Amino acid sequence: MVVPDFYDLGKITPIQKGIHDIIGQVILRSGLAIKQDPFHPTEFDQHFTDLIQIDRAWGGDIYDAVKQIPAFIRLVADISHENIFKQIRQAALPGIAAGGYGIRIDNPHEDRFRAMWHQEYPAQLRSLDGLVFWSPLAPITEEMGPVRFCPGSHHEGPLPVYNADPERAGRAGAYALKIKDESKFLEKFSEISPLTKPGDLVIIDFLVLHASGFNRSKRARWSMQFRYFNFCEPTGRSYGWKGSFAAGTDFSVIHPELFVENPHQ
Repeated sequence: MVVPDFYDLGKITPIQKGIHDIIGQVILRSGLAIKQDPFHPTEFDQHFTDLIQIDRAWGGDIYDAVKQIPAFIRLVADISHENIFKQIRQAALPGIAAGGYGIRIDNPHEDRFRAMWHQEYPAQLRSLDGLVFWSPLAPITEEMGPVRFCPGSHHEGPLPVYNADPERAGRAGAYALKIKDESKFLEKFSEISPLTKPGDLVIIDFLVLHASGFNRSKRARWSMQFRYFNFCEPTGRSYGWKGSFAAGTDFSVIHPELFVENPHQ
């Protein structure tokens, strides 16, 4: 579901301002002669790509720091998300997936960290019944590589996965999971790639097939993700609502029936 103008920009601008200020702190730390302009929402990430071209590790520092911006944390727990969850899932008891929220930065031409076709559940666990709230911080253009979704694919249920590194890029954890017989499932469904702007909200089921687009622009694709789950769902309740890879849990232990050792059998 795509909801245009869901958020008041008064809740988004402080997050953009926080990112701008953190970039400024990294510039200050670096000692480089880079002059940062005063904050403006349309250019909140000014000089980010300059910094990572000098030292890619600085981008990692910024990635870890921005998810700790107070305005972002306030938005994660905004009552509107809980209300939507209860509207979509009648009689649900919503929870926020710890470690399941953050600000994603997809850098131009940096395909190693692209999310391949996947369902959210193996990477998150918590509950089979969950929703992802996704919203951009910069306007998404075709060149920037909008996220790709297959509406209706959640009706297939949780799909079997295997550990793979198809691009030989050193993927690990959730990034290394690939859906068994992926093409068989993808050809069943149409694909959409909505162009969204700050304030818009995209909501998907934990089992909807989706993948990152290919960013071929000159700017990073900044987006926010919050994941909510249903405490009442029996599968999640059975294993104590554990998180997946980020929480140190082996998905294959929780769901051995969904983990395939040899995908060619």
